[in-house]
Amino acid sequence: MTLPQYDWIAHHAQFTPHAVAQVDLHSGRSYTYDAMHQRVDRLAAWLVNELGVEPGDRISVLAHNTTDIYEIFFAGMRAGVMVLPLNWRLAVPELEFILNDADTRLLIHGADFAEPARELAARCGIPRLLEMRDGAPSDYEHIMDAARASYTPAARVLEDVWVLMYTSGTTGRPKGAQLTYQNHLFNNINCTMKAELTRQSHALVYLPQFHVGGLCVYAFPCFHLGATVSVMRQFDAGECLRLLTDRASGITHTFGVPTNFLFMAQLPAFAEADFAHLTSIGIGGAAAPLSLLETYAEKNLLLQQGWGMTETCTMGTLLDKPDALRKIGSSGRKVLHNELRICDEHDQPLPAGETGELQIRGPQVTPGYWRRPEANAASFVDGWLKTGDAAYVDDEGFFYIVDRRKDMYISGGENVYPAEIENALYGLAGVAECAVIGVPDETWGAVGRAFIQLEPGASLTEKAVIDHCYANLARYKVPRSVRFMDELPHNATGKLLKHELPRD
Repeated sequence: MTLPQYDWIAHHAQFTPHAVAQVDLHSGRSYTYDAMHQRVDRLAAWLVNELGVEPGDRISVLAHNTTDIYEIFFAGMRAGVMVLPLNWRLAVPELEFILNDADTRLLIHGADFAEPARELAARCGIPRLLEMRDGAPSDYEHIMDAARASYTPAARVLEDVWVLMYTSGTTGRPKGAQLTYQNHLFNNINCTMKAELTRQSHALVYLPQFHVGGLCVYAFPCFHLGATVSVMRQFDAGECLRLLTDRASGITHTFGVPTNFLFMAQLPAFAEADFAHLTSIGIGGAAAPLSLLETYAEKNLLLQQGWGMTETCTMGTLLDKPDALRKIGSSGRKVLHNELRICDEHDQPLPAGETGELQIRGPQVTPGYWRRPEANAASFVDGWLKTGDAAYVDDEGFFYIVDRRKDMYISGGENVYPAEIENALYGLAGVAECAVIGVPDETWGAVGRAFIQLEPGASLTEKAVIDHCYANLARYKVPRSVRFMDELPHNATGKLLKHELPRD
């Protein structure tokens, strides 16, 4: 099976050419499916005819969120190349490692990143740079203004790699997860079913496009259906809340990490927010505090908690709205086209109710990491991907993510999962955000340390925090120390970076 006849954008340009495909909220640009198709075609022709790419080559993009990035992905599809979106928060030496590892032919960059792009091109021997300027005159727009050129779309099969997505690299060097056309196709199918997407849907994207959240929930599923995608340059809590509550915006879907929803809930405008017109709002990327889910439920918005990861092209589970309150805290049941299981340290399946490692198998799972045979050997067992997430499943098939296994610490011989402590801390008035890590202790091996960011005007003492934990947790789970911070460290997707918290 080859792909040109299955080109999503070309298909909708033929059958619904005047439907709005994407809206760039930063620049004010808007493109119909026909207009997007024309732009994608011109870029694909340039890649093939001018740059001389061949199927399987790699091209990279370094830019803040923009509709141009989606065009690059679909031009890559037509040219048969792998597209590598780069994390713009990384330092030049970190990006240098990734670009050398991927051996990229082209670096497309936003105007804000012109200087690091030139430095990276010199360091990595990248043959060509291409600058974007959000629709303003630029090298990129010059290609879009050129006359259409003929070219032969690459013949690709569903097992071929489309996206090369490097993991965050919080420990060790980042790895490039290879995401195939098949991975994305099945994620589209599962997202459509579980999030109730239709051609009339309108998704808001604010997670960065160098992350699967900025691509796969729910931008690519919407493009697959012929629906509309609006793109925020970066997450802004006030503007995001305005768009979600303004019926005139037309937004029906979005997906975010807990931090996004936490920041919106802290705004004064949240008190009067009306979400009744929204179809599906997903939350994932980290375990969501129960208090946060309850806060939105009180506003009659049932956040659908889900689980997924880069290597699974996002959606592995999603909690259906009818179960959102009855099973609050669960990440839901598995989506249709995947298998899930909970295993012990020997990769043997565990019964319901026992905590172990979550493993997944199916057509959404990456075939492996780019040029990392040792990582592939360590990460896969009999086709099952070892996710590194600690979880359990109940008798009804609902999965509960306890924590990242690497975040667990052992105190006095007991396994302690920080997410459980963090849930308790969110029940304490004045806590805006918190994180718990294990730190070395001569007596117990490790003990907990809590880091807390207070709400504006709030006041808490270490004793008050610890007393609250004693009242709500087993003694061995209670943190032995508390540090108050002005702001906790996050990556660009809003996930907490626990490895950056001080352990001394």
